[in-house]
Amino acid sequence: MELRHLRYFVVVAEELNITRAAKLLQMAQPPLSQQMHQLEAELGVTLFHRSKRRIALTDAGQVFLEEARRTLVQAEHARRMAQRAQRSEIGRLVMGFVSEATYDLLPSMLQAYRARFPQVEIVLREMTTMQQVQALQRGSIHLGMLRPPIPETGLSLQIVRQEPFIMVLPPTARIAPDERLPLSALSEEPFVLFPRAISPGVHDQVISLCNQAGFSPTIVQEATELHTILGLVAVGIGVSLLPASVRLLRSQGVVYRVLPQTGTRASTALAWRQDARSSVLFTFLDVAKQSLLQLGEHDETSSSQT
Repeated sequence: MELRHLRYFVVVAEELNITRAAKLLQMAQPPLSQQMHQLEAELGVTLFHRSKRRIALTDAGQVFLEEARRTLVQAEHARRMAQRAQRSEIGRLVMGFVSEATYDLLPSMLQAYRARFPQVEIVLREMTTMQQVQALQRGSIHLGMLRPPIPETGLSLQIVRQEPFIMVLPPTARIAPDERLPLSALSEEPFVLFPRAISPGVHDQVISLCNQAGFSPTIVQEATELHTILGLVAVGIGVSLLPASVRLLRSQGVVYRVLPQTGTRASTALAWRQDARSSVLFTFLDVAKQSLLQLGEHDETSSSQT
């Protein structure tokens, strides 16, 4: 049984006249009558009472008419939904993100995307960089916003921000508001950092910056969350070096100071599997790129890691 047979039947059942029905369907009367007989044979029931002057629906025909209408409505709904899915108007996107992305990058992207595709379900999961890498490999998230570099994992990356590092100091630091410190001034200070296991890129860059300044940092505490690092610095546990976007977080009790120009910059990137086929994912990437241009962020073309 094909959908066209149901459509033919509904028209005949509503018109109860083969001639008028054939005209509405733009087909000849004999083939339409033949289709109705074939449908009855396939179903094993009589759908019409036939006489020389008129036709009428049997009880079975009346029931079948109601079900045929429902089926055609559902088929049309399925067609429209499939078309909307192909246009990425509906669907689901599961996205991981590092906490600092919530200050401006992620809200800007989400606002732009939801304005265009309000019926796409977006599931957000705060995760460390390495947790996102593992989740992408497992397929439990479609997209990540993380801190490269990452291991060679078959992921594609699109850099969405590159920013310098800044000093994060406790309020007890006795410096003038506009004073610029050389990084070497922190050589005797204890440091609070992200563990390398969860954010290898940022961790290694901080160590490299300190080495360039002529010392190896004494790490007294590691913390997996940015808020925790800021809290530990605020109470005097140590100092830290963090990407400059941390200043967007209005944290009480810490002092931010710009580093002398070093050329070392922390990157934020969108990451997805190279074998991804989701149209929702690629539509989100297009909208994200447009929102970054409006933010004035430096954005680069996609690069791949295999």
